[in-house]
Amino acid sequence: MEGFTISGIDQVIVVAYFVFVFAFGSYFGRYIKGTSDFFFSGRKFAWWVIAFSMIATVVGSYSFIKYSAAGYLYGLSSSMSYLNDWFFMPLWMFGWLPIIYFTRMTSVPEYFERRFDTPTRVMAILFITVYLVGYIGINFYTLGLALNALLGVEVFTAALIVAIITAIYVTSGGQTAVIMTDLLQGVILLAAGIAIFVLGFIFLGDGEVIEGAGRFWEGLPEDHRYGLAHFNGSTKFSFIGVFWQDAVASTFAAYFFNQGILMRFLSLKSVNEGRKAMCVALAVLLPIAVIAVGNAGWLGSSIYNQGLAPEGYPPNPDPNNIFVVVTHIVTRVVEMPGVFGLIMAALLAALMSTADTLINATSAVVVNDIWRPYVQPGRSDRHYLNVARGASILAAILGLALVPVFMQFKSIYVAHGAFIAAVTPPTMVTIVLGFLWPRYTAKAAFWTMLGGAIAMGISVRFPELIGPLAHGVDPSGGFKYMRAFYGIVTSGTIAVGVTLCTRPSKSDQALLGLTIWTVRDAMRKFKGGDVSTEPGDKVLATLRVVDSDASASDEIKLSLHPDDLAVLNARPGDLIYFADHRWWLGGLRAAHARVRDDAGEKGVIDLSPAQIEINSLDVDRGVVIEKIL
Repeated sequence: MEGFTISGIDQVIVVAYFVFVFAFGSYFGRYIKGTSDFFFSGRKFAWWVIAFSMIATVVGSYSFIKYSAAGYLYGLSSSMSYLNDWFFMPLWMFGWLPIIYFTRMTSVPEYFERRFDTPTRVMAILFITVYLVGYIGINFYTLGLALNALLGVEVFTAALIVAIITAIYVTSGGQTAVIMTDLLQGVILLAAGIAIFVLGFIFLGDGEVIEGAGRFWEGLPEDHRYGLAHFNGSTKFSFIGVFWQDAVASTFAAYFFNQGILMRFLSLKSVNEGRKAMCVALAVLLPIAVIAVGNAGWLGSSIYNQGLAPEGYPPNPDPNNIFVVVTHIVTRVVEMPGVFGLIMAALLAALMSTADTLINATSAVVVNDIWRPYVQPGRSDRHYLNVARGASILAAILGLALVPVFMQFKSIYVAHGAFIAAVTPPTMVTIVLGFLWPRYTAKAAFWTMLGGAIAMGISVRFPELIGPLAHGVDPSGGFKYMRAFYGIVTSGTIAVGVTLCTRPSKSDQALLGLTIWTVRDAMRKFKGGDVSTEPGDKVLATLRVVDSDASASDEIKLSLHPDDLAVLNARPGDLIYFADHRWWLGGLRAAHARVRDDAGEKGVIDLSPAQIEINSLDVDRGVVIEKIL
């Protein structure tokens, strides 16, 4: 980057980080034996693993760059985007998550077919694939910018290198590799982001943190001190525009139809674990993430407003580069080589952790929504696993091909916002009405998506159509923020209008488990009988082998002691979960089973030899057992 140089040790640390993540992610290929493991990791992980790994996914490759740039230009109000994520969460935790989990959906488009019909599923495949591949492109573009600044590699070449590394370890380890690498990277990026803020205070306070915090606040321009932007006073960053684009469209897309986030939560051992993960992420980890990803921009605003940038640094830095510039400035206060490189490795943690999720998610859509049902139905699971790995590579290639397109935008924030606002509203409206309004018809869903897409396309050519819905925002910016609201209104109008003019194509019986009003029916189908809501306690036990002659059958029969059954409050038919007693594995070595009453002996469970092998379970080792409600 023009203005300062990157030391050799910092460059070595950055490269070493890539090598480490590649090896770490590829290691988990040992846990992949089929498509269920490749996409959902056997549905066995604990809440804390997913909470941290989800933060690494949500805090994407664009986040440090994008929100540092926004913080530098607009101040503390840049925090609005992440702190709005609570908006839809009750609906997600008690509606969407249990529907998707209990009905054993493998993808969002599958829901569209089961709730509506095949044509609507095809529309969903198109929209969600465009969303995922476009998101991959944005991530690779940001990676290219970061490595261009750090190593001097040309943007597209840098994106190509990262695409190759990410595709290889995702192809090898699937969802387990994604979860475990993102768990690691989530911790790293949060720690590094906070470290930048502390180092910034030390820099501003000449070694004194408290004094530096005061100077930081005093140095911020007056209009950079507010937590919320002006309601509609700026075409570049207004409260109402950011609300509709980020708090509504972007947040909804991330949690409701981003296949990567969906697969992350389907990898949990239960719905209750998913709710725990989301609560901790929203209440604890996301607020920390807001500070981690945005503070470099706030520091840059204060430093440059006071004229404190050291000699040799750009006098008017590009906002897209402010994260790297400020990090290089503040790490100078630590007289230790390699600190800047470690911080940049944290940036790369955010970069890699979103791209890997999206690649794995795109391959899931290709296999479960295109290849398995339409192209090659009825083939072996090994065949579909090979297709999934090939699709991962294809997803990386397509995302890479979009990098030159996103390079045309003035900033990452604008590129990301324009993309989200243009593609998400029709799908968002269809999902919301699908699981909230049983009367919503298949024809209405199809035309909501198609008509909404046409309306969005027309608005790009004729942006003045957004004017009546723009809340007074100055039209000189082309209403780029307000397009999301326009899309929600037009798509919603089509949805309601067509529904009222058409008859439902499915009976109430066919919709059981597919709407928020029938979640209990979904639970009943998931368990295979009446839902047991009586909780029990966990037990630490050793599984006793009843019949280990796996050659005579495809299962190994294990037995739970009657006392353990009583503590678990488990009875024949209940689902149980047992995991290696070492809690810090987070469910990596775990499996589900169903309690049976075999020949009068209660507490018998069946495991296949494959489950034992894949999960590295030891039936002679102590395991923690709990009943899944």
